[in-house]
Amino acid sequence: MWCSGYIAGPIGVEAIAPITLAGLRFTVAAVVATAVALALRRPLPADRPAMARIAGVGLVMNGLQFALMYLAFDLGLGATLASLFHSLSPVLTLLLAAALLSERITGTQVVGFVIGVGGVVLVLGPDLDEAGGLLAVGLGALSMLCLSLGTLGQRWIGHAPDPLWSAAIQFAVAAPPLLLLGLALDGADPVHEPLQGLVVVLYLGVVNSVVGLVLLGALVRTGGAGAAGSLFFLAPPVTAVLAWIVLQQTLNWRELLGLLVSVAGVALATRRRRAIIDATAAP
Repeated sequence: MWCSGYIAGPIGVEAIAPITLAGLRFTVAAVVATAVALALRRPLPADRPAMARIAGVGLVMNGLQFALMYLAFDLGLGATLASLFHSLSPVLTLLLAAALLSERITGTQVVGFVIGVGGVVLVLGPDLDEAGGLLAVGLGALSMLCLSLGTLGQRWIGHAPDPLWSAAIQFAVAAPPLLLLGLALDGADPVHEPLQGLVVVLYLGVVNSVVGLVLLGALVRTGGAGAAGSLFFLAPPVTAVLAWIVLQQTLNWRELLGLLVSVAGVALATRRRRAIIDATAAP
């Protein structure tokens, strides 16, 4: 379910302009998360400063992250490469924590990050145009940075309210600016394929965002943060299989080698510090 977001995204930008697609996704996700929280009678958030911090983190982790990635998809970035970028996020988070918060980082983690980046470079190969061009690759890298900054921002939140309400707030705060930006950049008629667009928006908003978040929370409760962290190095190969089945995107020998190298680097770098990985919305 986590990996399917990298498949639905490229399909979605064929039907709806990318910024508008992100805004509609989080509109649906906010409504559904709020309805579920009310139906389950989850405790309402009461700490307004904490709510403001949750909103700020949600704007970066949801709004910026997915707007950038959908723009990259629109330019031609492949599903597997997008997944690889996000799989490097927990390792980048460790490096940012060391640089910004003076946290200790081991040589193994640095080596793992370098190996992971090397794998991405192998996947990219000598011709960036095959990956959508330099701009698409740059947007994918910025999306990874937003995910890492959002993960660090979870610490800034402190004692968070109920996870469903926290998710609803983060979804809701991302939707309006994205819809307004979409109106400005995507034009007054951003929907190209209404039926396809509706299916993708519902899937991204309900299944990928809300259901994926609930399942991830259940995984953390039963298996701990280490089990959830495994998603980040298992996601790229699963995404590659899904991309082959659904999008007919295949990997040559160089790209396959790069995929394996990058996954190995992420696994190496996160094996001792997976606790930093927080439950976030699925891609």
